[in-house]
Amino acid sequence: MKSVVIHAEGEIRVEEQPMPLLHADDEVLVRIHWSGLCGSDIPRVFHNGAHFYPITLGHEFSGIVEQCGHGIEDLQPGDAVACVPLLPCFKCPECQRSYFSLCKNYAFVGSRSDGGNAEFIVMKRANIFPLPKGMTLADGAFLEPITVGLHAFHLVNGCEGKNVVVIGAGTIGLLALQCAAALGARSVTAIDINQEKLDLALQLGATQAFNSKEKSAAEIRELMREMRFDQLVLETAGAPQTVELAIDIAGPRAQLALVGTLHNDLNLPSALFGQILRKEMSITGSWMNYSGPWPGEEWQTAARLLAEKKIKLEPLIAHVGEPESYAAAVKALGGKPMNGKIMLKLA
Repeated sequence: MKSVVIHAEGEIRVEEQPMPLLHADDEVLVRIHWSGLCGSDIPRVFHNGAHFYPITLGHEFSGIVEQCGHGIEDLQPGDAVACVPLLPCFKCPECQRSYFSLCKNYAFVGSRSDGGNAEFIVMKRANIFPLPKGMTLADGAFLEPITVGLHAFHLVNGCEGKNVVVIGAGTIGLLALQCAAALGARSVTAIDINQEKLDLALQLGATQAFNSKEKSAAEIRELMREMRFDQLVLETAGAPQTVELAIDIAGPRAQLALVGTLHNDLNLPSALFGQILRKEMSITGSWMNYSGPWPGEEWQTAARLLAEKKIKLEPLIAHVGEPESYAAAVKALGGKPMNGKIMLKLA
């Protein structure tokens, strides 16, 4: 089978590898049709950020069941499925409380084991999410990134009736923005430094959009004055300056959900830290995208919103290609962030 393999430091090869085989009764062989590049994959490709090399990445993918282990009764060949990449232990105290994202004994498809950038993969049944009838496989490959924002909403008791502010209009931010609008947010504001992304945010349902390169935090805060109460700020960019911006623009008793992963230290000035106290803000960290019952309401909600056509995906895609084309597109990033999702089409 063809596989896109990373050999560390930007060395990306399309290789022939042996077909994976079932070895346990709870395993499933899946023929992969679509797989997306995640922003978290970029350090694994370019900055020695993988657990091992060579590695086949890919944790945002969908495909068709080819074969099931003898212990599986709720799937059959021909079923359309998506990957649930985390595999918790299901036994630790965190898992017993359904804090699956916090399990310390977990495995992860496409990170701690080879992933979906190949024509076939064998996964545990717990890593399989059956797609609703009528959902395309292309849409199914977006389930995992959609659930990232939905997990943050889950942790802050939803977004209905709230003035949602999304800082960072990348793929995760634009998906979260659309989910917020579909789930009954009172208003949805997008903030970024890229005007093209902000224009896209408005097309996808944002109530308003602000360029933080052109407007100061004080100006943005004033422009949102009428929306300062019942505010939920989602930080998805993962940069120290955007975390600071989130605190600075937040309204009284705002909820701040931190989704983006920082790669540089955050040093809060005392005055900015004081705003957290003076505004009586609530700050929630959001890690991965799982809850109980496994894999969580986030996945059910994502599937429903996709099935109801509440989320537009095509405008978020920058490149679709077969393995060779996909490998070239990833290599061309040179370690920089994506400007739109890069998708691998395998069937």
